[in-house]
Amino acid sequence: MNKTQKYEGLLKKVRSLIEGETDIVAKMATVAAAVHEEMGFFWTGFYRAENGELLIGPFQGPAACIHIPFGKGVCGTSYVQARTIVVPDVEEFPGHIACSSLSRSEIVVPVIKDGRVIAVLDIDSKELATFDEVDARYLEQIVSFISSSGGEDLSNSYDAWM
Repeated sequence: MNKTQKYEGLLKKVRSLIEGETDIVAKMATVAAAVHEEMGFFWTGFYRAENGELLIGPFQGPAACIHIPFGKGVCGTSYVQARTIVVPDVEEFPGHIACSSLSRSEIVVPVIKDGRVIAVLDIDSKELATFDEVDARYLEQIVSFISSSGGEDLSNSYDAWM
């Protein structure tokens, strides 16, 4: 099964798991677990915007940084720029925050609700150049499910954010 096929299945799985759920932390926990399990990444989790910084949220993988300042590292940069950032080699990203020396590449996707970034999805890989536009496209769809209200049909959520 190729990456696109895995993501197509993951979209359906995530949609069915969180459909009707209104608690955003429950959605984040479920998404982190589903993405981590299906895709086999090194670290998969969320950092939530709280009290002027990013604070660790639900995640799968080894212990990680608890606090990340806005504008610092890949997560903080994605937050302030409100855009997905794909980093093929974390050693080449200016100001990269190394929560684990095993992390080699990274993707960070902002979670946007009501026009503002409320969190970021951070995913790390032990391999260089793991992430690309395919990952970005599907992960953006997945995080759009989190910021949707719980009771609505999620099948068109991605289109609302484009």
